[in-house]
Amino acid sequence: MTEQTRTIDLTAGNIWDNIWHMSWPMLLVMFFNFLVGLADIYVAGFLGPEIQAVVGFVGQLYFFIIIAANAVSIGAVAMLSRAVGAGRVEDALTAARQTLLFGVLCALALSGFSLLFERQIIALAGFPEGIREIAGNFFTIFVLALAPNYMVILSNAVFRAGGEMRLSLVAMAVVSVINIALNFLLVFGVFSFPGIGYRGIAIATATAMSAGTIICLVLFRRSMWKDIFSGSWLLSAGLVRKLVRVSWPAALVQISWNTSYIVIYNILGRLEEGKITAMAALTNGLRIEAIIYLPVFALNMAASVLTGQNLGAEASGRAERTGWKISLAGVAFVSVMALPIFLWAGELSSSVARDQRVLEEMVRYLRITMLSEPFMALSLILGGCLQGAGDTKGAMLVIVSALWIVRLPLAYLLAVAAGYGAFGVWLAMVISMCFQGIAMTVRFRNGRWKEVRPWGEKS
Repeated sequence: MTEQTRTIDLTAGNIWDNIWHMSWPMLLVMFFNFLVGLADIYVAGFLGPEIQAVVGFVGQLYFFIIIAANAVSIGAVAMLSRAVGAGRVEDALTAARQTLLFGVLCALALSGFSLLFERQIIALAGFPEGIREIAGNFFTIFVLALAPNYMVILSNAVFRAGGEMRLSLVAMAVVSVINIALNFLLVFGVFSFPGIGYRGIAIATATAMSAGTIICLVLFRRSMWKDIFSGSWLLSAGLVRKLVRVSWPAALVQISWNTSYIVIYNILGRLEEGKITAMAALTNGLRIEAIIYLPVFALNMAASVLTGQNLGAEASGRAERTGWKISLAGVAFVSVMALPIFLWAGELSSSVARDQRVLEEMVRYLRITMLSEPFMALSLILGGCLQGAGDTKGAMLVIVSALWIVRLPLAYLLAVAAGYGAFGVWLAMVISMCFQGIAMTVRFRNGRWKEVRPWGEKS
């Protein structure tokens, strides 16, 4: 890996050009992920609202057990992008190897734990007994594909840290096409193949991620990381400690975020009326809302790499200017996107909701949540800047406070204690997101993230 292999210097030149270079491939990656999620829900819609509710809940559980991969990917981007920006080639390669090795070991450990306690984990949703069996089947298949999923997530983090977003785009495009095609083929069948029903949704994801692992390994040979296979693959306690130090706050964020949705589903399950309707509406609504999350997550990941590389090049002022520009662009773009979703919530909802009661509740969910989308953009993009700088603790404090001090207590009080039902849950989600966006802006503005040293360097 040499400086000549880099397609663009993210620490110099026009900031908007660098933002565009990092953002547009990531936007397409997010779009492919969205299509996969939408296909899951669309196919499940033909199988009934119970299956849709299960897909949504198990999806949240699955995100919960890939927390380590997501957290390590955030820590890896902070360390790798800082090393790349500073021109420390061997440090970057060594950290990339440790990231992949540590991630696979985490996946194997979590797979064993999840299979051992599968019944207790599924019971958290409070589903009726018949639906629990379906959820358990889904969950087991997903868990068996955990290691390939970890490899795909962490490989893409390595590509991203070096600014090679097009390689991530190639990998995820192939994974998504395989996943979507198998969704329809395995569930409904084709020609003489009768299909296997709801299990096909989970098997499609597992197969696609296994193929994705092979694709990523091939792409490493064509990247600036091509020498990653030639070094030592022994686990380094020192590097792992540094990686864990940066990653654990991101893991806590993921735990808090995904646990909060499990608690939200549990609160909806306590409603006296319309519990399954509300759970299905939330599942479907999150898929539609993901349309807005697409550009925001793209900008979040772009902001993380741009911040890390500029700080590595000792250009903290440029890193801050980039953060403000990318966040304001995200707020403007999201605001424009939220308006048509608010106005045509019914038409959008009808594309995935077959049941009339689910459709009506889904429309109400979307129209309420659209009010907080600009604050969501601020929180996620500026949070990406903090994480790219290695200030994962700062981002953690903001998000965990918004979820556990504001969102969940307020959701219970409004929905169950005050009797507002699902509307109370939707309202609590909006209020907490507004709080989170404002708090993240304050954290970024105080500038302490510029002093963080993810590699343990002295200031």
